[in-house]
Amino acid sequence: MKEIVVISGKGGTGKTSVAASFAASANDRAVMVDCDVDAADLHLILYPRILDTHPFHSGHKAVILQEKCIGCGNCLSFCRFDAVVKVALPNQNSLYQIDPVSCEGCGVCVRFCPVTAVDFPENQCGEWYESFTRFGPLVHARLGVAAENSGRLVTLLRQKAKEIAESAKADYVIIDGSPGIGCPVIASLTGADAALIVTEPTISGEHDFQRVMELTKKLGVPAMVCVNKWDINPAKTDEILQLAEANGLTCVGNIHYGNAVTEAQCAGQTVIEYGEPCMAGDFGNVWKNTIALLK
Repeated sequence: MKEIVVISGKGGTGKTSVAASFAASANDRAVMVDCDVDAADLHLILYPRILDTHPFHSGHKAVILQEKCIGCGNCLSFCRFDAVVKVALPNQNSLYQIDPVSCEGCGVCVRFCPVTAVDFPENQCGEWYESFTRFGPLVHARLGVAAENSGRLVTLLRQKAKEIAESAKADYVIIDGSPGIGCPVIASLTGADAALIVTEPTISGEHDFQRVMELTKKLGVPAMVCVNKWDINPAKTDEILQLAEANGLTCVGNIHYGNAVTEAQCAGQTVIEYGEPCMAGDFGNVWKNTIALLK
């Protein structure tokens, strides 16, 4: 079983379209993972049927127990994140509440409350799902608003996908990674068999391609490159491919610019399914060349 991570240095390069086309091309031999947990969108094309839902817990959040609170104000004085809010109740002393979005889970209010009126439960940051699609299993998640520890959630998704792949004797785990070079990207890449960097022929595309290429080198993950919409700027495409070659990366194929990608998305299909010959051929070649390099 091989883990293939589809990543990009910036958003909007077509990374998810490539990952979805890989799912369609794998002929039921793959498990898919959407590791872009902050803004997951692979499900919009794959239409998963959710089989199991699991809570994702990370860190703690303070909660003031109103029946115990004496209104002393220690929590307000010691909180450095402005998470404590004063609430005036009729015919009662002024009490306090915690704004869960502002709370950083440091626990100082718990430590200095004289009447132990602050509870400190584990925080549910989101949910993750085991699903089934027309192309096989999908593991994906939804992180809560302002929630953190996306890297830990990505690691959890990859572990579960490996278990499913081993049980099903799948050949591939196809990972739709996050854009950029941050924590969820590092968690998506670490220990993978290969990374496909999807970029575009623009100045920002070249700059962010170089950043994520350097990240794969530091993590020791073999990388390949695909230039999407290459024909809108052939000269910049050549510059990116020269940069890739100079750093030992192989180009597994370039993808033309065309309306078929958007039309396929509107139809809820991958480009491979949509069947526009030129675009489907481009995406199919990227898959074939990627698999050939893996072997």
